[in-house]
Amino acid sequence: MSKFSNLINTSEVPVLVDFYADWCQPCHMIAPSIRSIKGKMGDKLKVVKVNSDKNQQAMAKYKVKSIPTLILFHKGKILWRNAGVLPEFEIEKVLNKYIAK
Repeated sequence: MSKFSNLINTSEVPVLVDFYADWCQPCHMIAPSIRSIKGKMGDKLKVVKVNSDKNQQAMAKYKVKSIPTLILFHKGKILWRNAGVLPEFEIEKVLNKYIAK
């Protein structure tokens, strides 16, 4: 099992996966929001960035057709996903439904 698969299947806290590419302008736009959310959530959330150009298998497995795509996993189950840029407060609102207080 890959390190990525192990993390999304066994993490005690939800894992937010950010599928991105270095050349993707919307990915650069959402990056500060992701960093801010990670700072606010602390140990209640893991954040993993997955470079779409280097991880075609993961892109195919999770049917990621466009970037940025955010997928929230917990114990291998997809809790939420979104393709495209969302405002930070929208992402936080969704995450707060799944993050232990």
